[in-house]
Amino acid sequence: MTVRLLTNIGRLWTGTDVCSNAAVLIHDDRIVWAGPASDLPQSVPGIIDDIVDVDHVENLGGGLVTPGLIDAHAHPVYAGNRWAELAMRTSGSSHSAIAAAGGGVNSTVTVTRGTDPWTLCNGVRERLRQWILAGTTTVEAKTGYHLTRDGELADIRMLRSLESEPSMPRIHATFLAAHILPPEYFGRRRDYIEAVRQWAGDAAVAGADSIDVYCDEGHFTAEEARILLLTGKRSGLKARMHACANERVGAAQVAAEVGCASADLLTQANDDDVKALAHAGVTATVCPGSALNSSRPAAPVRSMLDRGVTVALGTDHNPGQCGITSMPLVIGLAVAMYGLSVTEALRAATLGGAAALRVGDRGSLAPGMLADIVLWDADHEGAFAWAFGLRALRVWRGGVPVQP
Repeated sequence: MTVRLLTNIGRLWTGTDVCSNAAVLIHDDRIVWAGPASDLPQSVPGIIDDIVDVDHVENLGGGLVTPGLIDAHAHPVYAGNRWAELAMRTSGSSHSAIAAAGGGVNSTVTVTRGTDPWTLCNGVRERLRQWILAGTTTVEAKTGYHLTRDGELADIRMLRSLESEPSMPRIHATFLAAHILPPEYFGRRRDYIEAVRQWAGDAAVAGADSIDVYCDEGHFTAEEARILLLTGKRSGLKARMHACANERVGAAQVAAEVGCASADLLTQANDDDVKALAHAGVTATVCPGSALNSSRPAAPVRSMLDRGVTVALGTDHNPGQCGITSMPLVIGLAVAMYGLSVTEALRAATLGGAAALRVGDRGSLAPGMLADIVLWDADHEGAFAWAFGLRALRVWRGGVPVQP
């Protein structure tokens, strides 16, 4: 049993409230108490008889403290890069020209399949390390670059194994075999959809938390997404969807109908889509970094919030479009692109992310919550809108300091 006291917190943003001159008391991996230091209890029944007997006291130098950030949309499991493809795209090359040159999602599938598991795991480990050192203590991590049963299941097991290592973020593993039709299934679309349905139960056994379907032009239709998501839900997986990223093909409506935990990207969503998500209680996960890189319109985030939709933020880190691993940068972009207040953006990166992942034990600093905590290089949360990548000075995962 370990009791840790964090003191001299200049400004504490708990996820719901702000207080100055604050302290946080941690028992093992959970928060016991958080609030103004003047109200710090002298004892906590069953935890500590006298506050002077805590095991560790850490002076945080008057800095800003928040809950650990949550990235609700990321694709960190891949090998290689597509930087040459990005250069072609920025020079005006069409999708067909890029595909003819060997680019596109299937190029990453080819490289990932050809990479030995040890090398692939080391690459994913290094990426995840960047997340937690930047203050992100939970990452939603998708598969989707093997597109074979054994490869996808191995990716899920790898993510679960990495999560158990010291100094790794918590992982929400998402099974995304329905990313794109793999080349060996050309002309056999129904066969691949049936294969993914059969793999869903195995993915749940392997440790996946969710199933995702990329519902868009060139990926999967709304009806195919409905079938796949319902199969995943029957296997015990939460449902989520890439929706309205490039075209409106009915994805948001299906997400609402199926009861997805989240509908993601949503750059093409209209008012009917927003209404449907609000009515069904689906969290909207938006990714300003990839939206900015694709030159698509910004997702209608203000309309979502006005209609009561819970909004989450994600990096959408992926090899073909966006290399961001910094959620502080995403917060700054969300303020600039969507017109959010800093508080709204921070809430989307904490409590919003917890809602998208359907986890109730993180996203705020309150008694009983996981002690995932960040000390920032600032004394006020407004710095997130100024720094575009505010630096994390210290990170605790489950009350344990993460070593830089």
